Amino acid sequence: MSRRSKKGFKKRRKLQPKRIRYGPLYRVPFRRRREMKTDYGQRKRLLKSGKIRFVARPSNKQVLVQFIESKIGGDQTFVQVRSNELKKHGWDVATSNLPAAYLTGYLAGKKALKSKIKEAILDVGTFAVNPGTRLFATLKGVVDAGVEIPFNEKMIPSEKRLRGEHIKSYATLLAKEDKEKYSKVFSKYLEVNKKPENLPTLFDEVKAKIDTL
Repeated sequence: MSRRSKKGFKKRRKLQPKRIRYGPLYRVPFRRRREMKTDYGQRKRLLKSGKIRFVARPSNKQVLVQFIESKIGGDQTFVQVRSNELKKHGWDVATSNLPAAYLTGYLAGKKALKSKIKEAILDVGTFAVNPGTRLFATLKGVVDAGVEIPFNEKMIPSEKRLRGEHIKSYATLLAKEDKEKYSKVFSKYLEVNKKPENLPTLFDEVKAKIDTL
């Protein structure tokens, strides 16, 4: 009887020689990726679409909206709007909340149409994609202005929050229960003789002024 026919016999495998590796085993990410400014994988997918990118970048003080086309020589910005530009249209209160984000997107959308930009694609960058945020408030503003951008309705804040109804409710509650805190929280509104309870009305007025552009 041969050794192979014996029960339980296992054929020995020949040991493979170890491969010699040359060069570093770890590749350092690009600088902008290390700084969390650019997601190159996402950017590559957006470039393949061939469409102009709609870029919204909210910060603690304001909201920046841009329409950008990527080219070999560098990105070209066609439209750029910051939320502090809303002061020219009567919005002299907070420039970083949901209503301000929507109006900034609305203003940018109107300017985009004048620049013959009728469609675009959303570029969220490195921001976390959460429903109801200022990022999607600006998107809703651009879409309502007339620019076609694919989006999911579930990500858009409610109409009441876009108009600032939640700020109005909170201000009304504070005015009744804690006037000192009311004066502190809404000090910027009171400095320009604007009551936060009237924010939805101010929102409608500013939006109507933007429509006249």
